[in-house]
Amino acid sequence: MAGRDRLTDIGPGGAVGRALGMVVRRHRMVAAELLKPAGLYPGQELLMMYLWKSGPVRQADLIRNLGIDPSTVTKMLVRLEKSGHVARHTDPADRRAMLIEATPTSYELRSGIEDAWAALENRTVAKLDAAEHAELLRLLNKVTDALWDDE
Repeated sequence: MAGRDRLTDIGPGGAVGRALGMVVRRHRMVAAELLKPAGLYPGQELLMMYLWKSGPVRQADLIRNLGIDPSTVTKMLVRLEKSGHVARHTDPADRRAMLIEATPTSYELRSGIEDAWAALENRTVAKLDAAEHAELLRLLNKVTDALWDDE
């Protein structure tokens, strides 16, 4: 614990930003562990969950709706296409655009991904009581809103 405490107290800037950075890095590491059996990297499961819910979507809309850098989405799609989880097709309504869709075989991953996300959520909030859990969510939403205000 002491080593983790010291990490929020080094260098310039605020302790909140450093603490959030630590949480994000650790959350991603745990997510990677939990997603390994599905053969996915962190972030790919969000893309797949979005496709399962939305159906075919233009690549540009996927980038905008997920809030992910275009080059990152392109890399994800290349990997997911190679592994047979997504298919890319030219949009018949606009031949310049690409439609992305989940393949039928990708649905085999769905329950494992949902289980991994449930386990990640449970581990993330394991030391919080119900009131703390609700307060953390409320505060994180406020922080998110503040960080998006300039865009």
